[in-house]
Amino acid sequence: MATRGGPQRKGGRPGLGKASAKTSAKPKSRAKAVPEPATVAALPAGPFRLGAVPGATPGKWIDTWKTRMPRTPLELVPLIVAEQRGAFERGDVDAAIVRLPIDRDGLHVIPLYEETTVVVCAADSHLTAADELTVEDLAGEVRIVPRDDVLGVELPGTEAPRFAAPATTGEAIETVAAGVGMVVVPMSLARLHHRKDVTFRPLAGAPASAVALAWPADGTTELVDAFVGIVRGRTANSSR
Repeated sequence: MATRGGPQRKGGRPGLGKASAKTSAKPKSRAKAVPEPATVAALPAGPFRLGAVPGATPGKWIDTWKTRMPRTPLELVPLIVAEQRGAFERGDVDAAIVRLPIDRDGLHVIPLYEETTVVVCAADSHLTAADELTVEDLAGEVRIVPRDDVLGVELPGTEAPRFAAPATTGEAIETVAAGVGMVVVPMSLARLHHRKDVTFRPLAGAPASAVALAWPADGTTELVDAFVGIVRGRTANSSR
């Protein structure tokens, strides 16, 4: 019988010292859990039809739409203010940038911003002497009101022209450029029809013109909801 610490018997398993046991033991590797990708429901193929009245500037929202949803086309549908309500009734648009007031019956409406009212006059007009005009400054001036006027503002003391009202704001401003009269419009329309021979000045005390996003109350589709989210500043990862 072998003494303690003596040679092992033939065929016996060699013992492991403490040092050997430590070096031979290897920690078990643990596989890192990989999170499953979030499932995003595909939006309808589109197109999404967005109406816009003259002077509206939805460009930044359209750019965001194209970045987030490059496979869903957005069609911009020009509208005139007099027919903006009819565009919903005819189904011409899914949503629209409209000018207030508008009949809100059956519509969701989100006010977006207000525009300063300005006086458009010839570049060499005496009205340009002031940085800002008042209603009193316009007394005796010929005011041209186009048939597509969007303000409906009364200006006591101004005079009506002796010719028929132009059909559009653009035509009215062309007349002003010839040195005849002045036109009162929201600032965006003054910029839209800008020319070198006309300029504009803010009209103090005049009511502002409000712009809003509207869509049918029974037509809140996934595409409409996506665009509303963009307008409201929701990020691509925000929950609706």
